[in-house]
Amino acid sequence: MPPRLRSALSAALIGLSCLIVPFGALAAWAAYGLTDTGRYVTTMAPLAADPDVRDAVADTVGAGIMREVDQKFDVSPVRGTVGPFVHDAVHSFTQTRAFRLAWDEGNRATHDAVLRALRDEDAEDDLFEQPVTVDLAPVTAQVKRQLAEDHMPLADRIPVEHTVFAVLPAHELAPLRKGYHVLEVAGFWLPVAAVVFAVAGIALAVHRRRAITATALGTALGGALLGVALAIGRRLTLADLPADVPQPAAGAVYDALTATLRTVSWLLLGLGLTVAVVTWLTRNVRTLSPRPRDLPTRPDPARSPRPAAFDDEPVQTEAGIGAGWPPGGPTATPGA
Repeated sequence: MPPRLRSALSAALIGLSCLIVPFGALAAWAAYGLTDTGRYVTTMAPLAADPDVRDAVADTVGAGIMREVDQKFDVSPVRGTVGPFVHDAVHSFTQTRAFRLAWDEGNRATHDAVLRALRDEDAEDDLFEQPVTVDLAPVTAQVKRQLAEDHMPLADRIPVEHTVFAVLPAHELAPLRKGYHVLEVAGFWLPVAAVVFAVAGIALAVHRRRAITATALGTALGGALLGVALAIGRRLTLADLPADVPQPAAGAVYDALTATLRTVSWLLLGLGLTVAVVTWLTRNVRTLSPRPRDLPTRPDPARSPRPAAFDDEPVQTEAGIGAGWPPGGPTATPGA
């Protein structure tokens, strides 16, 4: 293959590999990070201690309790007194171990329900698809048991009722299900394709050291672009939220879910720059090191020049008689 064609193909493969890197990292994170229930619950668990999240939960639960009370009793004259009391009680509950248990169990139940809906192949042809719902009765039972173990008064009288709330509307399931199946395929093949293209481009290159440097810099650029995309996505996500959703709590959730992806972006950036610097240093060290022909050599006795005193002496050849040998010239033969 001509060197020019090899260089062009190598550059195309390396460029394609560097372009795929951020998309492959994003697809792998969505396909293998967000779809694992245990990992999702572990990621969301620290948010139970986040002040913004606890304030948002206290406001939401307190408003729900007041709505239920209004349906059964008329508390309009004393709403200004009862409302802050309910909010303080709920906010105090968010600092207990029972709340952390309810938080983990609620996230687990919600994640399981969403995954079952996304993986349901038979529901794709159902024209009367139902929304994704979660029953809070198991969560309430767990909280009740925890409160009883903590010797909370009247914990045994907490009613365990089947309270169902919608997580995803029915009209959003079809596009989400298709996107989930695409992510399952892309999350595996995009990283593999990036590695294969990079290796092929380096192997095909005429100057492999330059190809390795270009691949490393392209990988670092892909990691930097991934970090920038995460920052832009955070801003756009918070801007599109409804007015009743508190942005500090939503920002904390976004940061917790994308923590692994941010770490991957930094790793790609650091790894690419490190490989590029190491390649550049090894090239310069090799250039500055003395070559074998530049090193001083000891004289070879067999090839050393003869002294000037012996320049006029005749040399005997393998034939036996050389010119001028023996000294005094050849002896003439009588009668010759």
